[in-house]
Amino acid sequence: FQEDVVYHDLMLAVIDEQHRFGVHQRLTLASKGKGVDMLVMTATPIPRTLMMTAYGDLDYSRLSEKPAGRKPVQTVVISNERLGEVVAGIGRKLAEGAKVYWVCPLVEESELTDFAAAASRHEELSRHFGIDRVALVHGQMKAADKDAAMASFVDGPAQVLVATTVIEVGVNVPAATVMVIEHAENFGLAQLHQLRGRIGRGEKASTCILLRSAQLTETARERLGVLSQTEDGFVIAEKDLELRGA
Repeated sequence: FQEDVVYHDLMLAVIDEQHRFGVHQRLTLASKGKGVDMLVMTATPIPRTLMMTAYGDLDYSRLSEKPAGRKPVQTVVISNERLGEVVAGIGRKLAEGAKVYWVCPLVEESELTDFAAAASRHEELSRHFGIDRVALVHGQMKAADKDAAMASFVDGPAQVLVATTVIEVGVNVPAATVMVIEHAENFGLAQLHQLRGRIGRGEKASTCILLRSAQLTETARERLGVLSQTEDGFVIAEKDLELRGA
C-alpha cells in the first residue's frame, strides 16, 4: 500500500490478520486497481469491520470450529499484586516440562509508566529460573537474534519466552501451554485474543493468565471479563464494538 508501489492489473487483495492494518491502509491497497475484490481474514474483526458487514458492504464467512484435537484454553484474571504467586506457579509448570510465554507491554523500563518491561522481566526471570531457561524476543532485536531466541524456545533449553507483542501472529509452538500477559488491561481485546491464540495449539490443556493492575476502570474490568468467559473471537469482537463504538 506504499505510494511508490504500482500494480499492473490488481484484481484481488487478500489481507490476513486484518486487525493489524489501518482502515486507510486497506482502502489504499484496494484503490490501486479497478473494482478490486478484497478478502480480509482475522480471528477477531475490529469494530469498523463488524459495522461494514452490518451495513452490507462486506459479505462474511465464519469458521466456528477449532482444528481437531485442540482443548479449550482456561483464562484467569489475577491482580499483579500476586505476581510472586504466579512466578511460583510457573516454576511448578516448568518442572513438568511446560513451555511458557510471558508477554510485556514495553521493551525497556519507562519513567512515564509502571508497565512491565520485557528486558527487565527477562532479567528477573533469568535470575529465578536460570539464564538458559529464559529467552527474550522483541521488535528492536536483530532478525538473527530473534531467530536464535525462538529456536531456543522451540527446540532448545529455553522454557520461558519473554516477549512483546511481536509474537501476536505467525508463531506456532504446540508445546507452549501457558501464557502470562502483564498489564493486560492496556491491550486491545483483539490483541489479547490473538496473543492467547499462541497457546492451546497442541493436545495438552493450556492456561492464559491476565495480570491486571490493582486499580481498574469499569470498562477495563468488563473487557478482561469477556476474555475470561469466551474464546469465540466474534463474541469478543461484538463486545469490542459495544465498548468502543465503530
